[in-house]
Amino acid sequence: MEIPCSGFIVYSSDSNLDGEHSHALYLTSWDGRPLHRHHFSGITSFDVGHEHRYAGTTEPAPSGVPHTHQYFTVTSFDDGHRHEIRGVTGPAIPLPEGGHYHKFHGVTTVSGEHPHAHKYRGDTSARGD
Repeated sequence: MEIPCSGFIVYSSDSNLDGEHSHALYLTSWDGRPLHRHHFSGITSFDVGHEHRYAGTTEPAPSGVPHTHQYFTVTSFDDGHRHEIRGVTGPAIPLPEGGHYHKFHGVTTVSGEHPHAHKYRGDTSARGD
């Protein structure tokens, strides 16, 4: 089965010791539907005497169909360390004026002098469809 998609490729001239280079593929549409992203941000739970801030942008997903987004970011550097945040949002939640947003939640990676993790939760920014 063929699915039409469009996008662009970015060439990176950064090379490693073997002289290799890389390309990044950025899709702009999938099966005729434009792709979109959401911004997300927040503050983790307060654990072991501190909290962390985080912000990022979700991976792209098609507009106008049921979908979720993968997300990844790294927290702020607090108390001498940081954590990774990653997961998949919940499904799109329609807004009365059009568009949608997603809920997300999870637990960070373990890090710190006293190894620990933080909980996080929030809503992505709204997108129009």
